[in-house]
Amino acid sequence: MIAKSMKQFITEHPDIKYVFFGGKGGVGKTVMAGAAALWFAQRGLKTLLASTNPVHSLTGLLDQNVFGRPTPVRGVLNFIAYEIDTKDTIEKSKREIKEKIEWFLKFADIKTKADEFVESATMNPAFEESAMFENMIDLMFEDQYQVYVFDTAPTANARRLLGMSSVYSMWVNKMVQSREEAKSLRELLSYSGKKEKKDPLMDYLLNFRERMAHAKTLLTDAGKTAFFFITLPEALPIAVIKRFINWFHEFGIPVGGVIVNMLIDSGSLSDDAPEFVVNRVAMQKDYMDEIWKSFTDVRSVLPLWETEVRGTAMLKRVVDVLFA
Repeated sequence: MIAKSMKQFITEHPDIKYVFFGGKGGVGKTVMAGAAALWFAQRGLKTLLASTNPVHSLTGLLDQNVFGRPTPVRGVLNFIAYEIDTKDTIEKSKREIKEKIEWFLKFADIKTKADEFVESATMNPAFEESAMFENMIDLMFEDQYQVYVFDTAPTANARRLLGMSSVYSMWVNKMVQSREEAKSLRELLSYSGKKEKKDPLMDYLLNFRERMAHAKTLLTDAGKTAFFFITLPEALPIAVIKRFINWFHEFGIPVGGVIVNMLIDSGSLSDDAPEFVVNRVAMQKDYMDEIWKSFTDVRSVLPLWETEVRGTAMLKRVVDVLFA
């Protein structure tokens, strides 16, 4: 049974500011993120609901266009939603990378155009995730909202996204070391003995290292950050959480708990219920037993609604159960 509810968890973390929802695709991450954001907004906290999933769903959930810019949600004070435009983010990142490569080529006296290097770098499958991470931490650093609720991509993508602060930190430390060694060697081999002029790439690397350190501090602060896993009472979503939850612990990302979604109410079944439904209920019961045994931090169990969750009126019904 539930030892500590979602409401109790949030109450015990009064400074919580960054709330993430993740899990296998199709388990209801967007709905839970939307309900949580609505709950915070109803309490007078200026709340941003942002999607870091390249395949956005907030516009459909809220039944209004929130793509490309933070948009107030109709009929709810303090509730702003935002589907990040990955195309703009990627183009911005391409421009920045080109600038950095041009700095490097100039420093190394390499007479080659930066364009081919840019194309090679941006063809990397992780480039879009990298650009999304930069956009996410920019939102966090701007600090314009009291609460940030993030609807993340499926768990494996979310893991890479949130782990980038640690990965980037290791990478940039090596880059700074290499840059310092190259600069020292150039000065040593210089006929004039003059020291190198200001190095814009080194300035960028040092600033980037500071940004990543700040991002890691925020993402690993158990008082301000929590990642909630969403699952269904089914084998695959449960397996995904079991596979990735330890990784979140290892990277120091605070796990807020597990939320179970789409449980069929067995008490509502009639004697002549279809065999398919009866079998489904029996299957879910077995998996609920597994969930209770596997996870000690289940925060809420939500039903399979009689209709799709769309619009704030339906979201309010979800809020009533999620934060009961």
